[in-house]
Amino acid sequence: MTSPTLIRQVAVFDGTQQLPGQDVLIDGGLIEAIGPNLAVPPGATVVDGTGKTLLPGLIDAHVHTTSATQLRQSLVFGVTTELDMGGEPGLSRRLRAVARKRDDVADLRIATTGATAPGGHPHQLVEIGMLKPFPTVEGPDHAAAFVADRVADGADHLKIFIEDGTVAGKPMPTMSDETVIALVAAAHAHGLRTAAHTWTRSAVRQAIACGVDILAHPPSDGPSDQELIEAVAAAGGTVVATLPPLAGMSASSPEFDLAQDPRLRPYADPEWLAGLDRIRAIDPGRRMGPLGVRTSDAADASVRMFRLGVPLLAGTDGTGGDHPTTHGISYHGELGLLVAAGLTPAEALTAATAAPADAFGLDDRGRVAAGLRADLVLVNGNPLDDITVLRDITTIWRNGTIVDRSACPSEQELS
Repeated sequence: MTSPTLIRQVAVFDGTQQLPGQDVLIDGGLIEAIGPNLAVPPGATVVDGTGKTLLPGLIDAHVHTTSATQLRQSLVFGVTTELDMGGEPGLSRRLRAVARKRDDVADLRIATTGATAPGGHPHQLVEIGMLKPFPTVEGPDHAAAFVADRVADGADHLKIFIEDGTVAGKPMPTMSDETVIALVAAAHAHGLRTAAHTWTRSAVRQAIACGVDILAHPPSDGPSDQELIEAVAAAGGTVVATLPPLAGMSASSPEFDLAQDPRLRPYADPEWLAGLDRIRAIDPGRRMGPLGVRTSDAADASVRMFRLGVPLLAGTDGTGGDHPTTHGISYHGELGLLVAAGLTPAEALTAATAAPADAFGLDDRGRVAAGLRADLVLVNGNPLDDITVLRDITTIWRNGTIVDRSACPSEQELS
């Protein structure tokens, strides 16, 4: 049992607003109290917060997690919770179990197998050996059984793939409206939220028409007209920005700059850094993915939806391998891109904390408030003035435990 920690005279971003000159007491894995001039409990460690800002742990609302070291990489950059959007069920359950018993990796919520048509996205990855064969949904009559199987797998939410292959130039089978509606109804009957893969404007239209809760991507295959933006708002939708993978499809990816930032580079995965070097060496101008998508279209649609009241969440679509977008460090690129697109730093930070907690029903985190989990990030300076200040992390608490950012445990040690 760790002793209490009292952070003195710190500016607090509580998930929606900044509160100057606060004391924050951490005890037993929880935020015990917040306010001015709190009493120092016996045996407490006192941290001077002068000139610093305390924030909720960051929540990445779109990742694909395949290892415990990825959870570790997220945590050392301040991401205390990852929301996985599709993976092999057994592996996903194992990683979630690791996250539940350890405080030196990010927490994890899982979708397991996403719903798609036979031969639909991402079946093309099975064909090249990147994924194992997975169950699909043949029609609306199969939706309830598919969702029941995902519940049996341990899914925390349901991923639905709406992807016709337009952006990749390769036609793919898709599910009918009736099938998607049946999936949403079955998921809601089990208390699961639904998130849909929606890179295109047509996919977004189908998702909102069928009652999907969350757009796991904004439309990025061209400029979105006002009618589509208003339709998402009217449907009560939520959107995850996921700008880094789009920017990461070219050598102009922000990851190349993130990798050189002295506040971030010491904690970056050496294999990821080596991967960036390989990309530069092979062809600094080559794209890393589909040609029919643009960061500017996605950013514009995200911000316009947000201005009409659509909750906006920060997410990276972090994966691994040679793609520039990865776990943890890429999240800082997402927030920078959101601010460049027109959000204030405070709005971007809400998209990183309170908004994803609300959207996914994580009512024990995402804010700095008494009674919530002590998943916290302390940084030098004020990120509400400059979002890149968030990179200057001094301390991370996961479940009330200070994270040793210098430690480099192996996959075997974490598992």
